[in-house]
Amino acid sequence: MGRLAWVFLFGCSLLLTAQTTSDQPTTNAAENYSGMYTFLKEGEFVQITVEEAGRVTGFVSRYGDGAGDRGAFLDQFFKQGKLDGTKLIFTTETVHAVRYDFHGAFERGSGKTPTDEAYHVLKGTLTEYREDADKKVSAKSLEVTFRSFPQDLDSASPRD
Repeated sequence: MGRLAWVFLFGCSLLLTAQTTSDQPTTNAAENYSGMYTFLKEGEFVQITVEEAGRVTGFVSRYGDGAGDRGAFLDQFFKQGKLDGTKLIFTTETVHAVRYDFHGAFERGSGKTPTDEAYHVLKGTLTEYREDADKKVSAKSLEVTFRSFPQDLDSASPRD
């Protein structure tokens, strides 16, 4: 093949690579959003783990506030979760007649490094669905900001 044919094939290869790359889900590989974040009350938290292809797993740990579970620590695992770029959605399983839906996005917070609190913040709308004794479901939405807990980078590195 001549030089012009090679240049043409190389150019086509670059175009195909660019097109293939743009078809991939938009996740920010440079940012690791996995970790613990504050939740609604002091002592409560949400654990978020970002997996392959934008799949998200995790759970909310919160204090019960019903008649039978007041003050008990409850874990509500994610029924589903997805990260697209910085946009996060998740739905928890129902525990003691309560479940949560979250729609929001990760942002950089006031922390300077991942070892600081609020290096990332998660802002969005949290909707609480609560079922009463008559099986009637009520929904309450509020705008929230969850701050990341400081990450211990030493524990993430391999040990000798």
